[in-house]
Amino acid sequence: MLVVSIGGSPSPRSRSGVLLEHSRQWLQERGVEVVSFQVRDFAAEDLLHARFDSPQVKHFQDVVAQADGLIVATPVYKASFSGALKTLLDLLPERALEHRIVLPIATGGSIAHMLAVDYALKPVLAALKAQETLHGIFADDSQISYGQGDTPAQLAPVLQERLLDSLQTFHLALARRPQAVAPGVLNERLISARWSI
Repeated sequence: MLVVSIGGSPSPRSRSGVLLEHSRQWLQERGVEVVSFQVRDFAAEDLLHARFDSPQVKHFQDVVAQADGLIVATPVYKASFSGALKTLLDLLPERALEHRIVLPIATGGSIAHMLAVDYALKPVLAALKAQETLHGIFADDSQISYGQGDTPAQLAPVLQERLLDSLQTFHLALARRPQAVAPGVLNERLISARWSI
């Protein structure tokens, strides 16, 4: 299984990034390959000028095309998700998320921003034809504390539990996804099948 994680924060220190890192570790412990992208790692010119021919953008598109699922995490600004994330998602082909499971994650200053996932982020994911977009997670900034030195970042117990539940649901959804059959194998199965009328 391959999962792409996309971080929408332009800041290197980000609460949504903390949730992505926890998610990456949990999935890798279960044998899932995770490839991570952050909006801040892309050249600003590629994003602002929608350079579809950029090697970095092409690599991003290729990895998404191979993915079974995506985790998309973003801070909430002005009741919506990150503009840099929207710009990056705009560089994906129209049906880029077809046959893929998506887990959206958002963080914000207060629970007043909690509907940003449903009313701002999910419609964009649906426009990219995500097969299934899970309920997702909204975390209040007070539920995530940054680590100091060797101390890792900490999640409030209630958030830790919600993240674990969402990751388990995501993992199960990935496992039940129909797997494509190679054309040669399908042809062989059809030829060797017993037919009755």
